[in-house]
Amino acid sequence: MENFLGFFEAMPVWQRFSWVVICLLVCWILEGSFPLFNLNYRKWRHAGVNAVFLTSTMIINAVFGAATVGVFEWLASENFGLIRMVNWPIWVELLMCVLIFELIAQYFVHFLLHKVKWMWKLHMIHHSDTHLDATSGTRHHPGDFFLRETFALVAVVVTGAPVAFYFFYRICTVFFTYFTHANISIPEPLDRALSLVFITPNMHKFHHHFERPWTDSNYGNIFSVWDRLFGTFVYDNPSKIRYGLDVLDDNKSQDIKYQLQLPFDKSVKTDY
Repeated sequence: MENFLGFFEAMPVWQRFSWVVICLLVCWILEGSFPLFNLNYRKWRHAGVNAVFLTSTMIINAVFGAATVGVFEWLASENFGLIRMVNWPIWVELLMCVLIFELIAQYFVHFLLHKVKWMWKLHMIHHSDTHLDATSGTRHHPGDFFLRETFALVAVVVTGAPVAFYFFYRICTVFFTYFTHANISIPEPLDRALSLVFITPNMHKFHHHFERPWTDSNYGNIFSVWDRLFGTFVYDNPSKIRYGLDVLDDNKSQDIKYQLQLPFDKSVKTDY
């Protein structure tokens, strides 16, 4: 187990970037072979728009990555965090940390992004995509992703997790981000069974329905446990889903300037 975690701790930047590319390409191939919906759109143009947001995401990620190095050094020197208070098998400690990361850096911040008005205005860009596919996973306004990374840093401090645990979690997050947004058709019995533990493609699609209450559900990224525990889990027939947001112009879902200005556009109404 130590060797397994050591691999993630020593993983160079180029390998982490390669993992992003591999996950995206695999999901693209699966989308083309087993589509959930026959989306009538220009796939490459759509990918180009979302690549702009991905670029800002990777820049912010790099900045926080540099800051996180100092945090991990401080945690080790001060022996701080929940993980320092237990002496369990390493796989149990890893699972505990991943679950807490998921709670703070995914579920809780995602819940706030839907419930706090100014945060929701930032997050609307992610939900404005009317042709959901794998590239939609990293379609975030820079302010949205900055908040996510801030909460991830909080989760690191709370757990006191070693860097290997954190990198393992981030690698898992990349896979689930692309996989759950991908336009992939999975047999309903299999998807429903997997959703007992994990966030699945069908399950996450309800989160991207154009109106509430489905929009305000299924906040997790890896595990479905927190949605089930806090009563935000939803599962139904995916054919009922319509992407986008009922308060936005669907025709501007690929207008980058319009999307970036959304948080400051007072003409966009929201009940939050």
